[in-house]
Amino acid sequence: PESTLVGWCGRAMKTLSPLIERIEADIMVSDLLHADDTPIRVLDRSRRDKGLGKGVKQGRIWAYVRDQRPWAGTSPPGAVYRFAPNWKEEHVLGHLADARGILQADGYKGYAKLYEPEPGGPSRLREAACWAHLRRDFHDFWASTKSEIAREALDRIGKLYDIERDINGQPADVRHAARQKLSQPKVEAFFAWSEQQILRIPGKSDLAKAFRYGLSRQEAFSLFLTDGRVAIDNNPAERALRPIGIGRKNWLFAGADTGAETLARAMTIIETAKLNGLDPQAYLADILDRIHDHKINRLDAILPWNWAPLNAAHSEAA
Repeated sequence: PESTLVGWCGRAMKTLSPLIERIEADIMVSDLLHADDTPIRVLDRSRRDKGLGKGVKQGRIWAYVRDQRPWAGTSPPGAVYRFAPNWKEEHVLGHLADARGILQADGYKGYAKLYEPEPGGPSRLREAACWAHLRRDFHDFWASTKSEIAREALDRIGKLYDIERDINGQPADVRHAARQKLSQPKVEAFFAWSEQQILRIPGKSDLAKAFRYGLSRQEAFSLFLTDGRVAIDNNPAERALRPIGIGRKNWLFAGADTGAETLARAMTIIETAKLNGLDPQAYLADILDRIHDHKINRLDAILPWNWAPLNAAHSEAA
């Protein structure tokens, strides 16, 4: 029965909570994180019992991703998922309360306070904007209107991505040098051209909105030029949320807030395992088989990036 499967999943994630919390603690203190969110429908029995509609509300799932592979970093990749019952900024402020460094995300207003300078010092987080998000705005306008201006914007951004393909996986200093030489002139030219174009088009058009979005975050869009670790876009976080989008077509909604929280915990351990090249089913089967006998002070040994199957671990010990 589905109720039995749901119960098993919930108890499994509760059993693995110490391990999941260890994954979260390791990733969330990283000095460079990708962040994004997506809606999730949640059954709200209180509303249904009171006759207030169909009893379904909209919550959010946030994904926070560390992926240093594009710049040959040494920290293993991982993803942390968090559920919240609404889209209020208080949730991201709580999620990122201990974060320091750079946050690559979209223009969600809830992040704004994280970029504000602290009393007597710099801000805790610097904003890195997403060129893929900006490109999407121009592409949507071009697809519907065949605008030559939007087409040129796409071509200009495309040349930046051509450079990125050539330096993907290279050390941060190599990426920085290439961007300074090749990308920076193109970025500066793009924004100078944007300022000219915005004077020629209707101010309320979607094309003007796209230009204003870029110009208003010019510093954030240029941060990747000064730090070879920073990606040109936020695609790692968007990819991390893709399983949620696919899942919505199958399970429609979470049965309650607790179910959505279980989903977030399950996604954290499953997607982190996948990012580290593991078969998540084999990993979970092994961990669940041995977790009750595993010493709490040796959790690091069974983190996805350190894990070896129990048989392999015994062979090495022998």
